Amino acid sequence: MHRLTGKTGGDSLIEMSPTDSFSDDVNGYHHHASTSSGSLEQGRSEIDKQKYSKDSVFFRDGVRRIDFVLSYIDDKDDQRKQERRRVYESNLQKVGLELETEDKTESEDGKTYFVKIHAPWEVLATYADVLKIKVPFKVNDIPDNSEIPMNWLSTPFRLPEHIMNPEPDYFTAPFNKSKSDFFLIEDKETFFPPSTRNRIVYYILARCPYFKDECGDRDKKGIKRLLNNGTYTAAFPLHDSRYWTKSKDPNCESERFNLYKYWAKFFCFFKEQPLNLVRKYYGEKIGIYFAWLGFYTEMLFFAAVVGTICFVYGFLTYDDNEWSKEICSEEIGGNIVMCPLCDQKCTYWRLNITCNSSWQSHLFDNVATVFFAIFMGIWVTLFLEFWKRRQARLEYEWDLVDFEEEQQQLQLRPEYETKCTNRKLNRITQEMEPYLPITSKCARICLSGATVLLWISLIIACIIGVIAYRLAVYASFASIMKNNTATNLDVVAPYVTPQLATSVTASCINFVIIMILNLLYERVAIKITDMEIPKTHLEYENKLTVKMFLFQFVNYYSSCFYVAFFKGKFVGYPGNYTYMFGSSKLRNEECEPGGCLIELTTQLVIVMTGKQVWGNIQEALVPWLMNWWGSRKARSHPESLYSRWEQDYDLQGFGQLGLFYEYLEMVIQFGFITLFVASFPLAPLLALINNIIEVRVDAWKLTTQFRRPVAAKAHSIGAWEEILGGMAVLSVVTNAFIVAFTSDMIPRLVYMYAYRTHDELNMKGYINNSLSVFNISQFTLEERPEEYPSWFNSSITTCRYRDYRYPPDDKKRYEHNMQFWHILAAKLAFIIIMEHVVFMVKFFVAWMIPDVPSDVRARVKRERYLVQEYLHNYEVEKLKIQLSQNSNNECTCTPMIYPSLSKHEVLSECL
Repeated sequence: MHRLTGKTGGDSLIEMSPTDSFSDDVNGYHHHASTSSGSLEQGRSEIDKQKYSKDSVFFRDGVRRIDFVLSYIDDKDDQRKQERRRVYESNLQKVGLELETEDKTESEDGKTYFVKIHAPWEVLATYADVLKIKVPFKVNDIPDNSEIPMNWLSTPFRLPEHIMNPEPDYFTAPFNKSKSDFFLIEDKETFFPPSTRNRIVYYILARCPYFKDECGDRDKKGIKRLLNNGTYTAAFPLHDSRYWTKSKDPNCESERFNLYKYWAKFFCFFKEQPLNLVRKYYGEKIGIYFAWLGFYTEMLFFAAVVGTICFVYGFLTYDDNEWSKEICSEEIGGNIVMCPLCDQKCTYWRLNITCNSSWQSHLFDNVATVFFAIFMGIWVTLFLEFWKRRQARLEYEWDLVDFEEEQQQLQLRPEYETKCTNRKLNRITQEMEPYLPITSKCARICLSGATVLLWISLIIACIIGVIAYRLAVYASFASIMKNNTATNLDVVAPYVTPQLATSVTASCINFVIIMILNLLYERVAIKITDMEIPKTHLEYENKLTVKMFLFQFVNYYSSCFYVAFFKGKFVGYPGNYTYMFGSSKLRNEECEPGGCLIELTTQLVIVMTGKQVWGNIQEALVPWLMNWWGSRKARSHPESLYSRWEQDYDLQGFGQLGLFYEYLEMVIQFGFITLFVASFPLAPLLALINNIIEVRVDAWKLTTQFRRPVAAKAHSIGAWEEILGGMAVLSVVTNAFIVAFTSDMIPRLVYMYAYRTHDELNMKGYINNSLSVFNISQFTLEERPEEYPSWFNSSITTCRYRDYRYPPDDKKRYEHNMQFWHILAAKLAFIIIMEHVVFMVKFFVAWMIPDVPSDVRARVKRERYLVQEYLHNYEVEKLKIQLSQNSNNECTCTPMIYPSLSKHEVLSECL
């Protein structure tokens, strides 16, 4: 047995003899017509390029389909790269693939070679059997009785039937090469769709070695290493046409054109997504992402409607806001002198200068906020439970029901196989397989965890720096804006307070820091995940997902957590303030009399909106500019042929982690609209608008700006589902604490029902009740203002501050009074009640809604039954035929569908 790998373990590559791969009549062409680059250049005649279609996805013979393309720039001085390519392409041919090379003289830049790869039927059938790819064996005869009530209402949102369902519904079973006549094979060339073909070819490319048998260097394997060391510049499957027009070749499906026309155009935003066509063209992994994104956007519509109603309620009750009226009143707010908000640089100020921010705060801090926080806790449960049902239906429709086991067993990462030098016996398969010793695994995980903690500590240090900035510049803003005397600030002075100016500038600085740290950490996260050597692609993605999300969680949400739960909570009181870093001059920030909720809203809007706008610019504009620049030569020479592989080569590579960043972006957004939604009911509306654009931007860039990704399977959204569930639970806690401690809802209710000084059930007198009194003569020299406002005089002996403490003439002066403890008890009681109510409803809803719809469960059982029944009948019929043909012989062996298959040799034994 010949082995290309020179080792006793790893993935199986099956070597074809020259007669095997082309024994079928369907192929009808000679193997040696396609050669590696060296022999091709010697024997190829000059061919007029202009007679070939620009959108050709076939070899020069017009028969064999191009399943994959490799490109390289030949460096005559680098003999090592030339040798690697020669050996690698020779090994690909030994496996049965056919190669055809386009000379650099025929490329647009005059220096790039393109190696076109075709997988004949024999190779496809062999590896479809190895990978257990499910293929149709019978048209689905189960009637679809599901009818949507008032279905005619959805007519404007529908797409044509041939776009929504590009192929009939079949019963499927894992492909078995020895039973190929069991399956519905009408044409061997089109039986496997292009997405399956490129998946099989990439599987071979990723495992094919590029060393000679006698060398035995086991690390030299796979196209990924060849791309990393510059041997090849790109490896990609072809799009089937240009996106703006159909292919002139009738054998091309032009599915890319259909995707662009019905899916990627922005004016299709109100239409349903052609998910089956997306799955057929790009594979299940990309299809399930767009299915999740579309479902998430649909569910956001309900949250956005309720959030908008809550905001409108705050707007309509604008005039009933009694405490804002008191703040803005000259008789009340104009006569309340507030204590300085910083030492020395800040001076005394009147309460009515916060009039505008008080009115703004009411838009978000009202009774409807409590209702919306509870609603969102239930909404997120409904979203997750209904997604599980939608996902279960997709798993059935896309033949992913039994995929988990296949994923673990078949998709071992080539990097794992080459870096794991140890072998051990698999108790199930009784074969030797690579493994990573437990000591090495633990050491790698510990080093990885320490690196993540180091970067998270760096984020926290940056946040502390931003907090220090807020404390340092607040005094500067206060001195600039005091008394509104600066003529150049007359227009904005009534609307911009020192607190608002500090909050906005700090939020912008924080956003810039977030973006910079993101760029740096992404590379670190990939490197330390590679260092851990995950076993499968699924494990690799899950490990990277956890690392990136932990970092992003701290990076994006830490500033919001600070404003929501720390700012204004540990201030102290006049004469005994609390300082950052102990004895420093940076006094901890206070909240405005209207509360910190409006500042949390500001922080949330800036970070959330800024991230979404920046993300869309990055996703759409950057690839477009790079593609525009890369194809500039082709535009300047319209008379030359700009071939299909050259057009795709000039596009951007989608990358293995392309979908990862899309998921990450949406999950971070999900956190903004759930964790802090009590502070900003319009957050779901902003997210809805963004996602409507996001779906079409992602579709547009994938269809027009990126090379066709290698098709991959996935039965779910992976680790993101667990992360969303964890954030759903955390959101109930954070919103309960925001309503209780950041909002002024609880203090107002306690005042109205327990401490009001009049018989009417209203909020009159609340502002005076919520502010404590301090004797200004007790300020220390370090705390006393350097300057005094013009209206300040010697008759003013006290100032007010936001807290519930005894006055200076009481024997318990400056200690917390009984109202403070009543409010604290009410806050804690609210948190406990809200959490228990929401969690009870969540768990009840989750229990009531089954994860798998009953009709899907029945269809899965029915299909499994039919598969067994048809296979049984098939075997019985084959046995009858065999017995009738061999009635006079003693041979009762199973008939061979392909007698020539005995010539195949397994090159290694992992599969």
